[in-house]
Amino acid sequence: MPVYEYTGVNARGKKVSGVHDADNPRALRDALKAQGIFITEFSEGRDGRKGRKAGAAGSGSGGNREIELPWENRVTPQDVAMMTRQLATQQKAGIPLASCLNALVDQTEQEALKKVLSDIRQKVNEGSSLAAAMTDHPRVFSTLYVNMIRAGESSGSLDLVLLRLADFLEDQSKLRSKVVGAMVYPILMIVMATVIVGFMMVVVVPKITEVYADQGQALPFITTALITVANFVSSWRVFLLIGAIAGGVVLFRRWVATEDGRKSWDRTTLKMPLVGQLTRLVAMARFSRTLSTLLASGVPLLTALDIVKNILGNTVLVGVVEQARLNIREGESIAVPLRRSGEFPAMMTHMIAVGEQTGALEEMLDNVANTYENQVNQRVETMTALLEPVMIIVMGGTVGFIVFAIIQPILQLSQSSFGG
Repeated sequence: MPVYEYTGVNARGKKVSGVHDADNPRALRDALKAQGIFITEFSEGRDGRKGRKAGAAGSGSGGNREIELPWENRVTPQDVAMMTRQLATQQKAGIPLASCLNALVDQTEQEALKKVLSDIRQKVNEGSSLAAAMTDHPRVFSTLYVNMIRAGESSGSLDLVLLRLADFLEDQSKLRSKVVGAMVYPILMIVMATVIVGFMMVVVVPKITEVYADQGQALPFITTALITVANFVSSWRVFLLIGAIAGGVVLFRRWVATEDGRKSWDRTTLKMPLVGQLTRLVAMARFSRTLSTLLASGVPLLTALDIVKNILGNTVLVGVVEQARLNIREGESIAVPLRRSGEFPAMMTHMIAVGEQTGALEEMLDNVANTYENQVNQRVETMTALLEPVMIIVMGGTVGFIVFAIIQPILQLSQSSFGG
């Protein structure tokens, strides 16, 4: 059944838009007319044809909404995780896939995801597999996701695979939110400090400088330094500095975009104190959890490694996994090439080796993932706890320096007057 995107006017005269599935444009108009919506324009979402002006017939849609902001129509990882959990629950209850998809389309309020699910439902009803239908939407369903679904369909354990996928997506979302959330506070503090110091340099210090200049008093070194900085910030030269910094950022991004530049930067990142350790821990947690989930879902080892390397986010580690795939193809175990690289922690490669020997590789990888995710949480919490006093000290020290530089000449003047 085609899926239509439409815009129109509701009974209150407000502009609305949405998606609706119908057999043809006439059925679309009739269905929406019953909801009190007058269609002004519609397009068939399945093939992306240009929207056509509607006739005088009214229209509306299941899931119609007021006009949305652009970012409201983007499918987020959280949307996919929630949808996967709902599909897994229905499949576990023994509900046929077609009925599950019907229910998901009806329940989903996110219009972009609703459109994607409607398209998938149509293709499944036409005889396509769920994995094949999802491959047409790579921005919503990753290669990892599609391969796990394909493995679940092949093994007849789609419900279990969906449950694993839902757990995996939720865990990855929590880990990502934890790391990103830890950066919010220091960024906010830096912005606040920049605004406060900038205001004092541009507005407060120049006025104080005028007072000192009128008195013709010899100023202390610290005050002279402050005035020099304030004059620089207030002058056109600061724009040259901003331009130089912006140019440096652009050049750096272009360098990192090259193959050699990306490798050099990723190698440097792994060696950085604190940041390098956290980057490695996050990559190890992702590698272990994802590989465990893929193997437990029936995805072949070499295919699983080819998928896993794309989520590491570091070309140095990606190269290690690519080399490991070649060595495994030649008969080596997983642990040996990973240990030989020196990039994977000894504890991790040891546990992988034990898992291979005992035939419990998936469970061992899960244990490794739990260990590193806990370490990531601890490191993030520790860094966040340390950043707060550090930022307060830096901000207090900066403001204190400015205040002391302003007050010192006044104190000197008072002392000289008292001495006189």
